[in-house]
Amino acid sequence: MENSIPLPDDPALLKVMILGYQGQLAAQDKALREEREALKEERETSKKGRLVYEKLCKALAHQKSEIAYQHEEINRLRQRIQALLNQRYGKKSEKLSDNQLNLFDEADCSALLPIELREETHEIVISEHTRRSVGRKPLPKDLPREKIIHDLSEEEKQCTCGHALHCMGEDISEKLEFIPAQIKVIEHIRRKYACRRCESVKIAALPLQAIPKSIASPGLLSHILLCKYADHLPLYRQEIILQRMGIDLPRATLCSWVLRCAELMEPLVVLLKNMVCQGSYVQADETFLQVLNEPNKSNDSKSYMWVYRGGLPDKKSIVYEYQATRGGISAEKFLAGFEGVLQTDAYGGYNRFSVIKTVIQAGCFAHVRRKFMDIIKVSKAKGKAFEAILIIRKLYAIEKEARVKFLDFTKRQALRQERALPILEEFKIWLDNTIQHVPPQSEIAKAISYTLNQWAAMTVYVNHGEVEIDNNLVENAIRPFALGRKNWLFMGSETGARAGAIFYSLLNTCKINLVEPYAYFKYILDQLPRCKTDEERRALLPQFVKSDQLTKGYLQSTWDG
Repeated sequence: MENSIPLPDDPALLKVMILGYQGQLAAQDKALREEREALKEERETSKKGRLVYEKLCKALAHQKSEIAYQHEEINRLRQRIQALLNQRYGKKSEKLSDNQLNLFDEADCSALLPIELREETHEIVISEHTRRSVGRKPLPKDLPREKIIHDLSEEEKQCTCGHALHCMGEDISEKLEFIPAQIKVIEHIRRKYACRRCESVKIAALPLQAIPKSIASPGLLSHILLCKYADHLPLYRQEIILQRMGIDLPRATLCSWVLRCAELMEPLVVLLKNMVCQGSYVQADETFLQVLNEPNKSNDSKSYMWVYRGGLPDKKSIVYEYQATRGGISAEKFLAGFEGVLQTDAYGGYNRFSVIKTVIQAGCFAHVRRKFMDIIKVSKAKGKAFEAILIIRKLYAIEKEARVKFLDFTKRQALRQERALPILEEFKIWLDNTIQHVPPQSEIAKAISYTLNQWAAMTVYVNHGEVEIDNNLVENAIRPFALGRKNWLFMGSETGARAGAIFYSLLNTCKINLVEPYAYFKYILDQLPRCKTDEERRALLPQFVKSDQLTKGYLQSTWDG
């Protein structure tokens, strides 16, 4: 072999050579072992590095997730704080002005909606009407008028040319004068007659009084009741006002009169309750109040006024009922025997009606709209909430069309079936799709979840022409009570709370039946003492009194002589 190393013939040299090669091989083997150990150590180090790297990646991902969650939580809390500030100090209106629509760029935002929802706008044809004049409204023609004539002097009636001026017309300007309230004393003089022979005596009887042996006439009682429950003047303020007029009527006396009037009028409210339950459509809501002296309750705990609106379509009634708690058993007892549609908000106390087959539960679209509007007021930007509002506005536009056309219940139901039902179906699809692409804890997710949870109740109105799209009519009946609550702050006892429920029931029933409350209260306080049967009392309900009866009662009652 050409590359082979020649071997010596001497054994000693051969042995030395072999030993040299063995040393070289041992050195190479050691080097290989060291290199192998170094590679193994390097592999271990690399493996540990990968583990550390993977661990760091996981930690980084977790931190990013935490940061994203914290950002989301911060935004949610900011929106919540802004919503509370808007609720406390901002505008209460849920209407979107044209400027707001331009701000949100409705045309651009509508492109985000499903194609089926981007339908053309339906024109609402309204019959011809007289346009309301701009400026000050004319004063009522039936007001008493005092004429003051301003004329020229005799010298001024002579023209500079020497001829006498002639009257060519008049220029009339009206000034509205205020005459302060007046109090008068009505003296009931009863003549006595005696027999000279048997000494028997006869005297004319007094008319029956709302409060026997009281100095209060129906007119004064009506004024006190309306000041307290319609104009929100607590009795202590009325006491001061009467003192300025020279009349000393202690607050305790006024309070006693109020309670006696409530006792007299209570049978009327019982009849109103029966009328509500006899109808086929009832709206219900509740609001809180504070009652100081309640058994087994602290004076800072909440009690509740439950409000019901229902009855025949042309003879609606509103009934307030005081309850110490917000338990749904109150509504169940009040509406015992009711059959028809019950429209409420999403309060869980009404869930007990879901097992009553004769009652259909309807929801309130105003509460749904409010959820999305609260988000818009905070975000001030385009988004999913505004898309929802655009859809809901279409539903309300249909309701407005039915209202301005004065459609009856049958035609309104047909219009909803034709126009509103397709929008509702597409709205449901939009809700189902959107809920999957928004953060679960966000306000928009909560608004959508609220709507989906109430969907069955929200769509009931489409199949019932007499049912409204929302519960606003009964909420409007609560607003005067809420306004009064800011003035009188609390009620002293359960008896006072129940008395307030009676007067608020009659006042609001007067309002929806277009009955003037002072004339009505004066009339029934004059007539109720003579009523013996429920049929006679029924004729005194606001739905059944006639305007000529109230006019006569306003001018004069039998108690006034």
